[in-house]
Amino acid sequence: MHDDRSLVEARLRRVLDERIRPAVYPESVPLDVAVWHAPGEPVPVDEGLAAEPEPIAVGARWGAPWGTSWFRVTGTVPAEWAGRTVEALLDLGFDENMPGFQCEGLVYRPDGTPVKGLNPRNQWVRVGAPVEGGEQVRLHVEAASNPVILDYHPFRPTWLGDKDTAGHEPQYTLTRMDLAVFDETVWQLVIDLEVLGELMAELPADAQRRHEILRAVERALDAVDLQDVNGTAAQARARLTDVLSTPAVPSAHRISAVGHAHIDSAWLWPLRETVRKVARTTANMTALIEDEPDFVFAMSQAQQWAWVKEHRPEVWARVKKAVAEGRFVPAGGMWVESDTNMPGSEAMARQFVHGKRFFLEEFGVENDEAWLPDTFGFAAGLPQIIRAAGSTRLLTQKISWSQTNKFPHHTFQWEGIDGTRIFTHFPPVDTYNCSMKGSELAHAARNFKDKGRARHSLAPTGWGDGGGGTTREMVAKAARTRDLEGSPTVVWETPEQFFDKAEAEYPDPPVWVGELYLELHRATLTSQARTKQGNRRSEHLLREAELWAATAAVRTGFPYPYEELDRIWKTVLLHQFHDILPGSSIAWVHREARATYQRLATELDRIIGAAQRALAGEGDRPLLFNAAPHGRGGVPAGGAAQEQPSGEVTVSDRPEGGHILANGLLRIEIDARGLVVSAYDLDADRETIAPGTAANLLQLHPDFPNMWDAWDVDAFYRNAVTDLTQTDELTAGEEGVRIVRSFGSSRVTQVLSLAPGERRLLIDTEVDWHETEKFLKLAFPLDVHAERYASETQFGHFHRPTHTNTSWEAAKFEACNHRFVHLEEPGWGVAIVNDSTYGHDVTRSVRTDGDKGTTTTVRASLLRAPRFPDPETDQGIHRFRHALVPGAGIGDAVREGWRINLPERRVTGADDVAPLVTVDNDAVVITAVKLADDGSGDVVVRFHEAHGGRARASLTAGFEVADVTATDLLERPLPDAPEHVGNRVGLRLRPFELMTLRLRRV
Repeated sequence: MHDDRSLVEARLRRVLDERIRPAVYPESVPLDVAVWHAPGEPVPVDEGLAAEPEPIAVGARWGAPWGTSWFRVTGTVPAEWAGRTVEALLDLGFDENMPGFQCEGLVYRPDGTPVKGLNPRNQWVRVGAPVEGGEQVRLHVEAASNPVILDYHPFRPTWLGDKDTAGHEPQYTLTRMDLAVFDETVWQLVIDLEVLGELMAELPADAQRRHEILRAVERALDAVDLQDVNGTAAQARARLTDVLSTPAVPSAHRISAVGHAHIDSAWLWPLRETVRKVARTTANMTALIEDEPDFVFAMSQAQQWAWVKEHRPEVWARVKKAVAEGRFVPAGGMWVESDTNMPGSEAMARQFVHGKRFFLEEFGVENDEAWLPDTFGFAAGLPQIIRAAGSTRLLTQKISWSQTNKFPHHTFQWEGIDGTRIFTHFPPVDTYNCSMKGSELAHAARNFKDKGRARHSLAPTGWGDGGGGTTREMVAKAARTRDLEGSPTVVWETPEQFFDKAEAEYPDPPVWVGELYLELHRATLTSQARTKQGNRRSEHLLREAELWAATAAVRTGFPYPYEELDRIWKTVLLHQFHDILPGSSIAWVHREARATYQRLATELDRIIGAAQRALAGEGDRPLLFNAAPHGRGGVPAGGAAQEQPSGEVTVSDRPEGGHILANGLLRIEIDARGLVVSAYDLDADRETIAPGTAANLLQLHPDFPNMWDAWDVDAFYRNAVTDLTQTDELTAGEEGVRIVRSFGSSRVTQVLSLAPGERRLLIDTEVDWHETEKFLKLAFPLDVHAERYASETQFGHFHRPTHTNTSWEAAKFEACNHRFVHLEEPGWGVAIVNDSTYGHDVTRSVRTDGDKGTTTTVRASLLRAPRFPDPETDQGIHRFRHALVPGAGIGDAVREGWRINLPERRVTGADDVAPLVTVDNDAVVITAVKLADDGSGDVVVRFHEAHGGRARASLTAGFEVADVTATDLLERPLPDAPEHVGNRVGLRLRPFELMTLRLRRV
């Protein structure tokens, strides 16, 4: 038989495009359209409905960037359409290839009731099924003219990313505003042919099933009268019945489809627009749930649910009804789908506290799965946080984007730094925007790496990024592939139902230990430095506010600011979203983030100041308040006392040029270039800086990645480097050694200093940054031979190799740390601590002359200058603090990391302030002291073992304790109560073990 596959397939494509799809709406009449353009930011619904619009014609341009236009469409259903299904087709100027990335709308009835959202893949509004004829139609569309930022030529700089620079040029052309007859038979034929055509293309060319489908499609096309598609569609469908009803083979891969709309809480749009995106999407999904009895939709990010509740109460009522029916499912249990690399320990915990609590309070729903499809890698401390929040499962997708190594599993146990394991699934469909295409389903089945042991995977199904969600076409395709030969089987299920099946069939999955590193988007650890600094500072201010407010509440009756702290925490958590904190959003988002962080800092400083004044009392004694978890200068952790003198620092000239700093513990030589050529540990009689090198070396690289400018730094950036060694000024004084340099269009000022009695060189850096597509690093070449190094992560630290033996190690050329990086040889180590940077790299080399020793270089990433999506990323003044700590063990690294982030506060008062709680082992680090969220007045203390070993300790309360309870992160009791005698609690902790105690006061 002759092979005519290509001929039939080409025929199918053309007939579908040019005849059958157009016949879905065989008759139409135009609607009358008028528009009112809101003069500024979006207005309330009642104001938009009441505004007086002006006529506008199809073909007219509309919509300034980030504007809001209220369209009123009116018309009459023709009498001759009686008994037929009629829909309004409202095309605002959509590009079907850009769902979620351009203009969108929310349709209202005249009484303000929301109907559904409009987007490029969802342009219809049902008017009646059937209609009687003569109905008056009146609809209002709140249309957002969001500009296209990520266009067909992506990553080109644009000023459209901020309303202040976007201009006023109309962005869209009104394309179609009609009433139309909807022919469901033709629409069903379209779905039949799409499903079979897509399935056929994925089957082997010599497969019997492929040729059966080919012949059935050919017979169906023969049955279609191209001049009367509507009259012959049923006949064509009948010829496909047999091939669509052939069941799947018993061994077919099984896909749990979960309705989904991945909505970035901010990205190429501002936060205020996300509020509306969520409303449009949830309106669509609740409508689809009403129309499709099998469909199930899941939405994560409690913040987005809260927005619907606050801003769209009518939609919220529909959402609550669908949740009660089990069809609209809260997922993930986090406040937002946050970055997980950079948020600190407490912030990562509070993501789950606030997310899970919202769903529990609103719906009585307990999430067992974390849902993070688009996060840029996963920190090694995350599993125990998920478990401590009462969850046991994780879903993500993004690791499939890794450029170098293919992750070896799709279903596995992920083990964190403390040994906690979480059942984890990566959907092999390799997208969190599945549209039920045959190519996607076939890819999921082929790609699934756990064949022979498991056969279930999950497919998040619906348009995402900018929202939109699942469409009726996707639901129809899923219905046809529920049990179809040649295809994986598809069934709509909740995440819980999928995970229950997956765990049951795969009781002993493989184990992956340590971080889930994304081999892509590494520059998100550095882009938008002010956003990252705002986050870090807010996290530590919140620690201080809770600590001092709780202490003052117990000691003086100070009113604990429950509501203020709750609101501030939620704001900080929102800004940890995986396109805000990573620095990959438009300029508008980061401009607002900077203002928000400043406002929060003012509020938190006010809370801290009021609590400290209440504790200090009236007096003129100078007191130092120490919020760090370790004592310093005679001031206890969590307490206040007078500072104790601890020696002196000398500053002298260096004979070869430059200056020398010394304090009896360290001797620092700074040469005439302002570089540290020696950092001598006097107690250990040991040099820190590798021979022939210099630390505090600023290095400038070109930085123009192949794609994803704000997100990526590609390895080739290292091929060219400029060492910044020229000085404009080099002076010494009481503050230390001051160095000023100029380079390009920028200027940097540094102050290097020692403090009395402290084993650390403090480096204060101010950069007035005006470079473009450059990467600034701060280098420390160390005389340390180490095959691995430690970097802090949530509730502990994680070791990475310093070598590149394998492609997995080589791919980690830029990695994340929190407050410290630590390297050591047995008995001696070095820490580099910071107050606001996250990205770093570590490399090693062997010296070819001299002692032939090993140089291990640590470089902190300071600034980048990508031009997309924010063309002025990081322009302006930045301040960083780092410290080099010679002779540091891991405990020193932990202590100094906390110290540089929590400087002492000076207050005058009457008496010392004793800590509210103390612990007698420095390996046990208290991360939070607060009052219980339920308003009971109980004191909650959270801590962990921080050195990576077992620890025994006593925790002592500075108040009378009636009872002690171990709790989860949500402050719910756990079965094993710790032993306590009076106010003292005995602790035994495993390496990195996290624990929360609730102390009930007498």
